[in-house]
Amino acid sequence: MPELPEVETVRRGLLPALEHARLSGVRLHRPNLRYAFPEGFAARLEGAEILRLERRAKYLLFYLDTQEVWVTHLGMTGRFQVSDIDGQSLPLDGNYYHALRPDPKHLHVQVLASKDGVTRLIDFYDPRRFGFMLLLRPDELYAQGWYKGLGLEPLSDALSADALYALFHPRRPPLKSLLMDQTLISGLGNIYVCEALWRAGLSPDLPGDQLSHAKAAELTLAVREVLEEAVAAGGSSISDFASASGELGYFQHRFRVYDREDEACLRPGCAGTIARKTHSGRSTFYCPACQKS
Repeated sequence: MPELPEVETVRRGLLPALEHARLSGVRLHRPNLRYAFPEGFAARLEGAEILRLERRAKYLLFYLDTQEVWVTHLGMTGRFQVSDIDGQSLPLDGNYYHALRPDPKHLHVQVLASKDGVTRLIDFYDPRRFGFMLLLRPDELYAQGWYKGLGLEPLSDALSADALYALFHPRRPPLKSLLMDQTLISGLGNIYVCEALWRAGLSPDLPGDQLSHAKAAELTLAVREVLEEAVAAGGSSISDFASASGELGYFQHRFRVYDREDEACLRPGCAGTIARKTHSGRSTFYCPACQKS
């Protein structure tokens, strides 16, 4: 499933084409994704202007001048593709591997977006259809259980050493589980949690109430650094993720622990070997030699 850096990569890829764009020609090729489209979905998008495009955790939020918010979750395989009206993909700046164009049978939503005299085609593909789209008023959005329960945004100033220490210090579960708890910190997924813990030299098994303030500061910095580097690299293209230009990110080539079981630890001076264990049903990759504290 795309994690926060992948969703942020998509947001940034869509931003030039969609922020302040007027929508038209909305076509739905099926009645549902994971859930049925909202009643009158296409008609409610027709003619609307996107005032701003934000991300909260793994949700894309298109704020419309109709006082509604178009909410999109990519699920496991959801993917936007931005093209000119002739169907040619538009490039993004950055370092990417080119992806194959999606199979047309998985094309479910098409929108024309006009901005500064240019009209672009926005296609949404989702082979497994675990993604979803909603249209909500802001007050309805903030009342949704899955939204109002989201924790701190890890790329915002809300996540600090003081905040992380205050969140974790009263809790006994291991750091790996606490970092994955979306009610504490929103949007962190398995890949980047493993990478951040390795960078901070922290054991995934360390109980939260044993985390010192100094180590909380190191972990906060590691979380922010790994997320920002992943966004800059366009995310990690394992499975079906692709950016809005149809290109694949390459942060997976920078993994230090994730999916490297039985390989040598890459920390300078460490002679350890990457191991794998399970926390809450998810694989945790770590180095027992240098992630002791």
